[in-house]
Amino acid sequence: MTNQTLNKYPKWMKPVLITAGIYNIFWGLIIIIFPDLYFKFAGMQLTNYPAIWQCVGMIVGVYGIGYIISAFDPYKHWPIVLVGLLGKILGPIGYINGYISGTFTLKAGLTNITNDLIWWIPFTVILTKAYKFYHPRET
Repeated sequence: MTNQTLNKYPKWMKPVLITAGIYNIFWGLIIIIFPDLYFKFAGMQLTNYPAIWQCVGMIVGVYGIGYIISAFDPYKHWPIVLVGLLGKILGPIGYINGYISGTFTLKAGLTNITNDLIWWIPFTVILTKAYKFYHPRET
């Protein structure tokens, strides 16, 4: 990574991605250690297969590691941010489907705010700026 690359992305990107990373690692660990906590919070029946939910926690935590890596060069590591954004878009879509079908409670959707929705704008801006960095307009 060159100094030129470091100066190409806004300073806010690094703390945002590190925060996203820490949040995801924390959330993933909570799911792994306390697999029933989310279901109790949401007023839902406990899962019969907590190990599957714990695997979700592992995936969430791995995303967090990816976000921290991407924080050190967001333009170079834009694919990590893209995969994260896709998950953060698809998560609420899955929740809405589950709510409509009666699988999820309304309270279960509160986690979509902190897990997904608040990251849409910064991740989209990072991806837009990375695209512009690699595809400058020719004059």
